[in-house]
Amino acid sequence: MPAAIVAFSPGVDATRAGQSMVTKAEADPLLDRASLDRLSSLYVVGQDRRNPLLSPAVTAGLTGLPPVLVQVGTNEMLLDDARRLALRATDAEVDVVLDITAKVPHVFQSFTAVLDEAGEALDRAALFLRQHVRV
Repeated sequence: MPAAIVAFSPGVDATRAGQSMVTKAEADPLLDRASLDRLSSLYVVGQDRRNPLLSPAVTAGLTGLPPVLVQVGTNEMLLDDARRLALRATDAEVDVVLDITAKVPHVFQSFTAVLDEAGEALDRAALFLRQHVRV
């Protein structure tokens, strides 16, 4: 078991049932439903999309996970994936930090050259890891 989990903009519902798949479709500058469905099909390859390994935000038993940091932007189609993962982990009595940053795109942490929020989020992730990972 890892000491901690950091999830940036996680796509953790292969069923794509989150409302943000619709409500954030116009706001998300990087993702669109057709691309997500196409990429997801390559990953799922005929399996039941509710399989806990494919949709942990919906069906996995999360009890016993290490502390989790989930970072996501408000403009992401995957926003509800992140929210539901954090809620289900909390319900399973896992220590969770859900870090939602306003008006940023999918995996905004990778845009340190153009978004101040990216560097700030990475600093928060580094602090989280320092608090939980013992070398």
